[in-house]
Amino acid sequence: MAMKKEAPELAERSSSNPNKPHHLKPHRHTLSPFSFYSPKLSFYIFSACVTLFVILHIKTLQTDQNPTSSSWSLKHQWQRVNTTTTTNTTATMAEKLRQAVTFLPLKDLRYAGPAALQGHTWFMSSMYDKQDEEGGVQYQQFPVPSSHGRLLCVKGRDNHDGSWNSYALAFPEALPHNTTLMKGLTFVSYNHYNYDNIWHGLSAVVPFVSWHIKSSCAVPDRWVLYHWGEIRARIGVWLGSLMEATFSGAPRVEVFDDVEEGRAVCFEKAVVMRHNEGGMSREKRLEVYDLMRCKARLYCNVSLDEENSNNTHSVTKRIGVTLFMRTGPRSFKNDTAVIGIFERECAKVDGCRLMVAYSNNLTFCDQVKVMSLTDILVSPHGAQLTNMFLMNRNSSVMEFFPKGWLKLAGVGQYVYHWIASWSGMRHKGAWRDPDGDTCQYGEDDRRCMSIYKHGKIGHNETYFAEWTRNVIDEVKTRKIEEAKMATPSSNGCSCI
Repeated sequence: MAMKKEAPELAERSSSNPNKPHHLKPHRHTLSPFSFYSPKLSFYIFSACVTLFVILHIKTLQTDQNPTSSSWSLKHQWQRVNTTTTTNTTATMAEKLRQAVTFLPLKDLRYAGPAALQGHTWFMSSMYDKQDEEGGVQYQQFPVPSSHGRLLCVKGRDNHDGSWNSYALAFPEALPHNTTLMKGLTFVSYNHYNYDNIWHGLSAVVPFVSWHIKSSCAVPDRWVLYHWGEIRARIGVWLGSLMEATFSGAPRVEVFDDVEEGRAVCFEKAVVMRHNEGGMSREKRLEVYDLMRCKARLYCNVSLDEENSNNTHSVTKRIGVTLFMRTGPRSFKNDTAVIGIFERECAKVDGCRLMVAYSNNLTFCDQVKVMSLTDILVSPHGAQLTNMFLMNRNSSVMEFFPKGWLKLAGVGQYVYHWIASWSGMRHKGAWRDPDGDTCQYGEDDRRCMSIYKHGKIGHNETYFAEWTRNVIDEVKTRKIEEAKMATPSSNGCSCI
């Protein structure tokens, strides 16, 4: 019987240690990390990793192109966070700028005394005027690059104390809270005097007309009028008519009635004048007065150029003399006697016509028509003489004063010399009455001006007659010479 063959492993163990008892368990060897290494297994693992990597990469590419994916969502959430942060930062900055707006008194009392005559002004004292050209108008405009795009804002409507009204500059994106923004163009006028007197009112309007001409005839949507920083709601009828004629529309004077007390008003665009005609050259003033004359005649349906009449010869020979009379202060003591002197002298000259008019009973257009026919204006010193710029250029002016004005009235007595020059007229001198009321303080005492200011004017027949003859003869000669050199003129105004 054949013996059963032992397993090789058992035989090997038996032969290697024949003396070891068979009942003892065999010793278990410790396995190394490489005990299960197999090249085929490694290849399988590597292939699986590569496959997984490719699948994940493809998935990632698909995810980036899919706007509904979580990656796209995270990206845009981050963008929204950035946008929100930027918006919050901008809002915070705007609020800081809004809180930084500082309102200052319109009337700066530091300059209310002699300092105001030394190049300073206490109206908007922190501002500096600009002048685009030598002899041009001095003005401020907002917004402009020099103001860094800020708008002009005002607060208050006090009409008794300008220091209670205030002004500031503010960025359009950071206006004070509860601000009213007024659209369009606003003219802000400062007048040292008032807007009722036609001379004082006109001197405040002239610089705006100059800016109007240089700014392509831009017209305002509203006017804000200040007198010593105090707001004003009214202008004289004569001045209002002139403004309506010049700017092609009745002036709208803004007094902020619809604005709650204490709240600010800012202007989308504003032009500010503080110096009236100050600093303007004669050339610029002539330009302004020429426009106002032209627009006033159009407004009142008066011929723009009398020299374009069908009968040029008769116009050349015609000399219009107008006695523009006053009643009350600075009127003639004897109107009849004065009128008689001029009637007699005018009658001696072929073509001379005399008109007598009282300024207090003429409408604006009545005055425009009278002045358009006047070559020689004869009148006492007073606001009615302001109408002289409505005459044709090179017309003549004769002025009369009561007693005491020469010594005591100061430079103000020469304003109609000035306006004659500025508007292209010829001021032919003044007669000053040597007789009048007696002053108890002595004629050189300044307290006497309160008596002389409203005095009446006498006459000197011999002096008046000779003076009138000389002026009429001069005008007659001038008109003949002008007719010889006449060239066709345009009836159009520079701003229509």
